[in-house]
Amino acid sequence: MAKKASKEKVIKAAVELFNVQGFSGTSVRDIAQKAECNVALISYYFRNKQGLLEQLITDFLEGYTAVIEVQVDKALSEEDKAYDCLLQAIWNVLVYQQKRPHLARFVHREITLDTTLVRELMSTYLAKEKHLFSTLLKKGYSNGEVYDLPDEFFLIQLKGMLNMPFLHPQYIREVYHLMPHDSTFLDKYFSQLAQWIGVHFKEKTVS
Repeated sequence: MAKKASKEKVIKAAVELFNVQGFSGTSVRDIAQKAECNVALISYYFRNKQGLLEQLITDFLEGYTAVIEVQVDKALSEEDKAYDCLLQAIWNVLVYQQKRPHLARFVHREITLDTTLVRELMSTYLAKEKHLFSTLLKKGYSNGEVYDLPDEFFLIQLKGMLNMPFLHPQYIREVYHLMPHDSTFLDKYFSQLAQWIGVHFKEKTVS
């Protein structure tokens, strides 16, 4: 139990420092000092700082894509309508990020860099995210729920709207005086997203 707690403290310390100082500006010693642990413990769990970085990002993206995949499985098994599953997937992704605001911000910032790790993420997790949302839209189209099958630009816009509040929380707070980590913000933001999504779905025009 103590070892697990120490590992979680290392992760928490690393995320906080990476957000403030950047990955390059943070040393393993900095992380150990903030986590109140020995440098050797970080080496034991993650090998080095790069190993810690990779685990932080992959763990985040594993969970991120998993909450979408659950809804895709429901839609494909026809347990629920594709439209309902798409909205639920969007809501779940927003909540997932809101519960991990510092990690979400760090991961989204890191993905903007052109590194070997990011290229690997593009071809795995980020490609999977695109595929999952495309599958939901195609299922909705085959069900007759969607008027017109949205193109790639729709998916790019959706990706941007899903991540923007967590990539730029300071901008939202300082310029719009809104609190992106507040539940009220999430409710209103999701409502706007749902209206935008609904343009493509027949169900939304009938009400």
